[in-house]
Parts: sequence; structure tokens; C-alpha cells
Amino acid sequence: MNFKKKITLKYSGWELNFFDNAKVFRNYQFNFIRKHIKGNVCEVGPGNGVICDKYIYLSKKISLFEKSKKTYPVLKKKYKHNKNIRVFNEYFKPSKEKFDSIIYLDVLEHIKNPTKEIKNAIGNLSQKGKLIISVPAYQHLFSQFDKDVGHYRRYTIKSFLMQLNDTKYSNLDYHYIDSCGYFVSLASKLLSKKSYKSNFKLKIFIWNFLVHFSKVLDFFTFYTFGKSLVIIISK
Repeated sequence: MNFKKKITLKYSGWELNFFDNAKVFRNYQFNFIRKHIKGNVCEVGPGNGVICDKYIYLSKKISLFEKSKKTYPVLKKKYKHNKNIRVFNEYFKPSKEKFDSIIYLDVLEHIKNPTKEIKNAIGNLSQKGKLIISVPAYQHLFSQFDKDVGHYRRYTIKSFLMQLNDTKYSNLDYHYIDSCGYFVSLASKLLSKKSYKSNFKLKIFIWNFLVHFSKVLDFFTFYTFGKSLVIIISK
């Protein structure tokens, strides 16, 4: 069954290159998921493939589902000589193929109806497979920036669990990360009166630098709050 018409994705990707250049954060984010990536891997919304480049050596086969007409050609050109990587210009949809790892990094918040998306993904996991998700945390941080980049919502672990409903899984683990980013996001929402696109490159540079301090603060606060929420679901 094709679910293309049932899933709404509102996303232009204007900010993608800026966040891809936030290497400190991307490396930090990857450290929380790398041990869960193996075998036959699927990534939904991989953008320019920044995270994919980090797990190529962990995988036997990779499927990339990138609906964006802007970034799909970039991925096709980038991986055209790698026979182990397939790139699809479409939404993820249920199939007979089973994946050992399915990855949604900063994607689920762009999907209007995430419950069906999560259920479909878990259904396509192999036995003991892992669904790896990272989403922006805390609805009270929802701002004009979230609207500008096509976010429908931000998450807490409580609100995320509501999306699972009767979906079957064996285990769920989670961490909030980037505690400094939480305060940056809160201050930006309360104090900024200008467009979020104004001096955006500089803002990303400062935030990315502060991730160094987040690493320490996250550890001492036991990953109990932060700008992002990382969730690992085991089938």
C-alpha cells in the first residue's frame, strides 16, 4: 500500500546547510545513536547525507528516502559510485524489506501525522531492529522559527509515547541532550523580535560552540533536559 497521499511534509530546507555545518552538535548527536546502527539501514529525510557519511562503515546496505527535490539530486550524485547505497525520491512506505536500523533525525517534527509513520517504521524493522529518532524538545520552546522551518510540534517523552498508542515494541530508551541549546532557544524565543533568518549563520556558530559546554552539563544533569530528544525503540 502506498501512503504518499496520507503523509504531509511541509519543508523547504532553507536552514539545512547551516545545521549541517554545526559539526560539534552533529558529532555529539551521532555519539548517542552509533551503537544502534548496523546491517541493513534505512534513513528517512537524510538531507545532504551528513549523518549517513558517519555510519557508512557500520552498514552493509543503506536505503535513503529523501522526498525533497532540492536535496535528492545532491544525494544521487554524492553516492552514485557506492553500490551499497540506494536513494529514493519518495516518502518512506511499508514494504517486504526489513531493516536492522531505521533513522529519523530531525524529521518527525515535519510530519503532520507521526503515529502512522512510527507504526509503519516499526513494522519494517527486523527482529531486534532499532528505530532511531531525534526530535526538538519541549512544546513551550515552539517559536516562529519552528513555523518557518515547517515544524508541526516539539516533543517531550510523554507526548512522544502518546504517538505510539497500541504499537508493539520491546524496549524504549531516551536522552534529552544539548542543555545549553535549551536556554539559547528559550532566550531566542523570548527576546528576539527580528526574523530568525537574520544573522542565522552567526547564531548557529555560537550555538554550535556552546554544545561543548552542553556535553558537560548534560552529563551532570543525567540527560534530563535539553534542546533535543533522542529516542531508541527496539522491536
